[in-house]
Amino acid sequence: SSYGGNVLECEAAVVPGKGKLVITGLLEKGMQESAQAAMSYIRSRQKLLGLDEDFHTNLDFHVHFPEFVQKDGPSAGITMATSLASALLKIPVRRNVAMTGEITLRGRVMPIGGLKEKMLAAHRAGIDTILIPAENRKDLGEIPRRVLNAMRVVLVEHMDEVLREALLLHDPDAIFGHNRVRPIEYRNGKLLGPDDDAPAPGAPVANVVPPSAQQ
Repeated sequence: SSYGGNVLECEAAVVPGKGKLVITGLLEKGMQESAQAAMSYIRSRQKLLGLDEDFHTNLDFHVHFPEFVQKDGPSAGITMATSLASALLKIPVRRNVAMTGEITLRGRVMPIGGLKEKMLAAHRAGIDTILIPAENRKDLGEIPRRVLNAMRVVLVEHMDEVLREALLLHDPDAIFGHNRVRPIEYRNGKLLGPDDDAPAPGAPVANVVPPSAQQ
């Protein structure tokens, strides 16, 4: 659609329980499977994130997307993983950040469809930073210049990079290490490499989807 897509908020809650994962918000099978993949990533990084070894057996997890519209596709994978990590670590997400990307069990960020519509939606919503899969870099040529000039676009390859960018961590290097290469950014209409100086921005986790709520 020439009018773009929609920005959806993603919420996560963690309560005492027995390891149950609940996903609500009129979600189709694709998004439910993405939530399972997001949880598998969190479990695979349990030690890195400083979580108890058996955290997934004595807690219940609830991921919710408000708004009474059908939602489907894998592109909310990194959004759900970020929400879960934020709830578990009790660390808030930076404000005014949106993200889109499929996640694998090991945390790799996979490309998505409809990037133009998603970025238009984020721009309309006043989002100034968006995290997208690095493999979608080729699609930036379809984005209007006015949108690219107004947003900080961070291209990520792994979920660790997403958490480093999205969470308000006191010392990211203490968790992820200081030697990890910083993601490439597209900011003010220019592509910035890892060696360029780029300040961090400051978000309830926002997921961007096209009008049809497909990937």
